[in-house]
Amino acid sequence: MKKIILVCSLLLLMGCAEKDEYQNEILEQMKTEKDIKDYKIAPEEMTKCVVDTSSSNMPGLILIDPQRRQAYKNYTKMLKLNKSGDPKKTLEELRQDFGDAKKLADAHSNYVESVVDCMSNLVSSTEEAQNKQK
Repeated sequence: MKKIILVCSLLLLMGCAEKDEYQNEILEQMKTEKDIKDYKIAPEEMTKCVVDTSSSNMPGLILIDPQRRQAYKNYTKMLKLNKSGDPKKTLEELRQDFGDAKKLADAHSNYVESVVDCMSNLVSSTEEAQNKQK
């Protein structure tokens, strides 16, 4: 029984590591995003929203699902594309990692749509809160 609990704990920690890396990469980008600063949105709040929203459209069902863990790795790599020493090579690797160019494009769309949706929702809620204070 202890072995089963240990294995489950290790799988959960491994799943958390990929999600944390994805979340950290998004947070790094949100801290430098001009619109986040202009609308006075907390980068951490935006990051949480983007991770939650984009994760809901990723393959795999739960955090420890191998497909979900791989999706987090692939999305993180996709977000780091501009930092790559050889973006062309990394882009080709991403196509292979995602399965093909269409799946990579779908993943990119999922991320971008998540950012736009979260920005819209957070800006709206911020404006509503400011109007209530008046």
